[in-house]
Amino acid sequence: MEHKSYTFLEIKQKLVNYCVYQDRCHKEVEQKMWDYLLIPEAKEEILLYLMKENYLNEERFTRSYIRGKFYMKSWGRNKIRNHLKFKGVPEKLINSCFDEIDEEDYQKTLAKLFHNYYDKIKGVQVYQKNSKTIKYLLSKGFEYEEITQVIKDAENDL
Repeated sequence: MEHKSYTFLEIKQKLVNYCVYQDRCHKEVEQKMWDYLLIPEAKEEILLYLMKENYLNEERFTRSYIRGKFYMKSWGRNKIRNHLKFKGVPEKLINSCFDEIDEEDYQKTLAKLFHNYYDKIKGVQVYQKNSKTIKYLLSKGFEYEEITQVIKDAENDL
């Protein structure tokens, strides 16, 4: 496969565009740089430029990632945390950004997902419905304690 060669400035601009299109984390930008076979000094210079000009901002990335995955995809904190860790975002930063999710919204989303999934399961015992629903909600990244609380609340409503 033939690589088109770019000047340093062209590569820098391509990476600016990459960051402007959507918030990125450092790992994504570094992976993108591999495409351009840059020397370490050039990578360093571009990374510093992107951060200095605020094209690359790990906290902004983390906050928008958390909002997007929770409010658009209804992911729980565990799944979001694991995906961010995989992207190389520091645990401390992840924890400090979870205030992007309103606690009341979190509970409402969890309850809604619980009821929607639970009500769809037909022809099995209550404990089986519960265990299937728990498994589903765990896979969405919600905490076991939070899930069992929703189940208790649902049983109390009956």
